[in-house]
Amino acid sequence: MTSREDETLARAAVAALTRQLELTPKPGLPDPRDLDARVTRQDHRALRWSAKSLVPGLAAMAACARRNGAATPELRAELGAIGRCTEHSMQLAGGGHRGATWVLGLLVAAAAMEPGARGRELAATAKKIAAHPDRRAPRRPSRGSSVSAKYGAAGARGEARAGFPHVRRALDVLAKARTAGTPEPDARLDALLTVMSTLQDTELLYTAGPHGLRHVQAGARGVIDAGGRTTLLLYTF
Repeated sequence: MTSREDETLARAAVAALTRQLELTPKPGLPDPRDLDARVTRQDHRALRWSAKSLVPGLAAMAACARRNGAATPELRAELGAIGRCTEHSMQLAGGGHRGATWVLGLLVAAAAMEPGARGRELAATAKKIAAHPDRRAPRRPSRGSSVSAKYGAAGARGEARAGFPHVRRALDVLAKARTAGTPEPDARLDALLTVMSTLQDTELLYTAGPHGLRHVQAGARGVIDAGGRTTLLLYTF
């Protein structure tokens, strides 16, 4: 049974996912300026709808982690089972968030285990959970793992096992921008573009190949190198 705290964590995670969709412009990613996204070809409204389907599963993961209380192999197996059911529900709702269930599930579980912990502490706890193999996982490789193997990309699993280096970078950029008095939407976009500039996104690799990924990374770096969000009106993707 999930508690109010578990539901709150789940809704916060989904809110972060949907607020990312609202940021603009994002080269090659779903953007509110063009509802038919250029690379993923996902309708923006459908992405918001399918994101909401993650709430029950993420709340269940939080409850599971709170009950277990430690980053054990047993917790990893339970989270994996819940995650697969959640992923199925999300696909039925329209899909479009591959990898989000894994990443958000780990971070929500870490937050449930360590109330009050900050970003880097949560990333470290999530890393401990991800270090355990999922003995119940299907033997058939997922699309993400197949793409990771083909192109040598870390993917969502590699990011988790490395302690979410891109999450940590984004938190640093976000904190710096907030300290400088940057408006919150601009600070969030700068953090997102920082991630996009180097992340080897396996979904982009699958849909657009290495050339498409390099195009997205170059577009993000172009904004960052020009000074960030304040230059966007002068920058054309």
